[in-house]
Order: sequence, then C-alpha cells, then structure tokens
Amino acid sequence: MVEQLSPLAAVFRPGSHGNFVDGVGVTLSEVALGSIVQVAAWPGEEKKLIAAISSITGLKLADGAGTGAVSERHTVFGFAPGKFLVTDTAEGLASTLASAVTPATGSVTDLSHGRTAIRVAGQKSEWVLAKLFAVDFSLVAFPQGSGISTAHHDIFAQIQRSSPDRFDLYVFRSFARSFWKMLCHASDEVGYEVR
Repeated sequence: MVEQLSPLAAVFRPGSHGNFVDGVGVTLSEVALGSIVQVAAWPGEEKKLIAAISSITGLKLADGAGTGAVSERHTVFGFAPGKFLVTDTAEGLASTLASAVTPATGSVTDLSHGRTAIRVAGQKSEWVLAKLFAVDFSLVAFPQGSGISTAHHDIFAQIQRSSPDRFDLYVFRSFARSFWKMLCHASDEVGYEVR
C-alpha cells in the first residue's frame, strides 16, 4: 500500500479561523477515504447495477439521479441517470465492484487517486455552500443521502449530504487546493474550525 499524499498539505491549517462572534459555524476537514469509485450502467441495465452496488455496500438505493444512502463505511449516490459515486473507507472497492458488475451491465472507474474528499459540517454548512453553488441545500430539498454534480466556476464538484448538518464534497485533486482556499474564505464570515 502506497501512502497517498494530500493535495491540501500546503494550505491545510488546523485550528480556529474567521469570525467567532457567534461561535464556530462550520468545521472543515479532509476525509481520508480508501476508495472513490464511479459506476455507470448501460441503458436498460440500471436495476442490475443498483443490485450489485447494494449487495456490496449493504445500502438500499433507489434508481435515479440525486438518490443516495450513507453508512459508517460506505456512501453512494446517483449523480446522473444510471451513474453513481460509491465510496468506501477501505481500499479495493473498485476491484470488488468490477467483479460484480459485468461488462454487459456497465463500467467501473476507480477515482481514488483523482479525487479529494472534503467535509463541511455544522449549523452553518448549508449557508456556506449556498454562497458557492446555486443549489437549495435545505434538508427538505436536499435530504440526507442525496447528492448532486455541480460546479463553482470551473471547479467540478460532487456533493452528498452525509448527515443532517454535514456534506461531503468530491473535487478533482488538481483543483483541491484552490477549492479549499475558496471554501475557507466563504467560511470566514461564520467562523470555522479546520480539523
């Protein structure tokens, strides 16, 4: 196993930052995942793909973009028709999925070394993210487990609500440092803790 270096190392400053008049509004952290995998079904094979994902992750998943589920170990969400982002705290998920998803059903792409996972948590997480993305982040419109693909300027991001006040964002590693700095700047107003 090769230790993966963080693209945020040069800008990751643990501690408290910004305006703390009303306390800490959000906590920002990098999530060290073992696997980040994109799985896509060929037309008409969506149900088989969902069954394969569910059998491996143990998560119940509805068909359709935006739907998703979260556990302690795995997360999964549909970000487009027949396309899902699946994560695991352990390495090897791509191989496991590839053995369950036949070439006739769809494709499996390991994104583990191409994406960085960033967590935004806290009572002001919706507020901070709404400053960056034209998305309704309220719990009613964006329930726990659900996810989307979007962009802020030229930075592509996939976002999943992993708990009522927590979001996990997946960005290209090559943009992670710039995105992190922008996220910190957006969090200044509410006070943020980096962990």
